[in-house]
Amino acid sequence: MNALHAPLSWRPLAAGLAAAAAAVAYAVLCHWAASAPEPGLLEAAVFIVPLMAFALALAWRSAHRAAWLALWLAGCGALFLLRDRLGAGTTWVLLLQHLGFNALIGLGFARTLLPGAVPLVSRLAALVHGGALTPLQQRYTRGVTWAWTLYFAASSAGSVLLFALAPVAVWSAFVNLFSMPLMGAMFVGEFLVRVAVIPRAQRSGFTQAIAAYRRMTQRTGAPDAPGGP
Repeated sequence: MNALHAPLSWRPLAAGLAAAAAAVAYAVLCHWAASAPEPGLLEAAVFIVPLMAFALALAWRSAHRAAWLALWLAGCGALFLLRDRLGAGTTWVLLLQHLGFNALIGLGFARTLLPGAVPLVSRLAALVHGGALTPLQQRYTRGVTWAWTLYFAASSAGSVLLFALAPVAVWSAFVNLFSMPLMGAMFVGEFLVRVAVIPRAQRSGFTQAIAAYRRMTQRTGAPDAPGGP
């Protein structure tokens, strides 16, 4: 059958929609848990269980599996002993989770802006275009790398300020309900700037950037790299 007339597979679309629905549901669940007037063990579990599951996966894949699994079990034991106090620390767990994510990704961008390093988005763009970038592409991709670095820094700063100054429900809404829409707006804004600045022949589409990112992570294990010309 001709590739142009091959039937579209519904499975990737269904998987993507299911993942998006699960992400939205978990965000709402996290907001409910963080905003609870008197959070208890159930609310704490909303944040702790995914973190411990992720830690278990990392321990299992480690070259020093036995040692890391022992440490993971010790952590489980400590959580069990502190179970009566976990509810009071629910918001702190979420704050550290949010800051940790933003710091990890933001530093992944920032370190590639150091002297002698290649900006992360420039590396991605070079994979997309199969070689050296034009001077315009180099300037633009460096600027996009700076933009994402500042975005994650601002997100972290905003989270800390709201945590310290605003009601818990307001801070939780920012962290749980608005983080993904804000990131989506960042993607859209970068794309609009790219269309305005980069000639059509020199810019790529979203699917090309995703494919290049996958190749880059397979080679280097690089962190998430949104955007790209």
